Amino acid sequence: MTDMLAKRIQPMVFQARRLYVELMFQVMGRALQAVSEVDEKVQNEARALPDGFLFEMMVMPDGSKLIVEHTGQGRFRYHGDQAPRPVDLSIQFKHIAHAFLVLSFQEKTSVAFANDRMLVDGDISYAVRMTRVLNRLESFILPKLIAERAVKEYPADLHLPEKLISAARIYLKVATNFVETARA
Repeated sequence: MTDMLAKRIQPMVFQARRLYVELMFQVMGRALQAVSEVDEKVQNEARALPDGFLFEMMVMPDGSKLIVEHTGQGRFRYHGDQAPRPVDLSIQFKHIAHAFLVLSFQEKTSVAFANDRMLVDGDISYAVRMTRVLNRLESFILPKLIAERAVKEYPADLHLPEKLISAARIYLKVATNFVETARA
């Protein structure tokens, strides 16, 4: 009886995880664009990337993805799941379950990489830089207790007033982007 129930529930769990990952990629892509507009440390990290640099995070082989472009001066532009040209760096989760673990903050990105749940296709120094940007973003937009589980090291210099103001600005820009793209 329980085996039969498990077989019926498994496709629903897979579908729920897939939808969650897809939504999280949409939020993260927009949030990467937003954080690059409001945070100087993210801008400084991004300035080291070439102008026009395309970053992709995806689930293999043809699953959900997000694509952002470094447009210059440390700013990112979210492209959704369509790249205007071949990407320069792709971080790929090997399975939807692996992406779900990271994007539901049950496993740090660094742990997922160490456990061989992800692949990096491109310059590893750019991957490290993008991971620092993602960690900074997560430190802003997640409650500290969750962010500490999600990032390798929570920034010691990130104090509550700065966190709240930056998070509010990021979330406002993300919401505005969702509304603007819904109209288009």
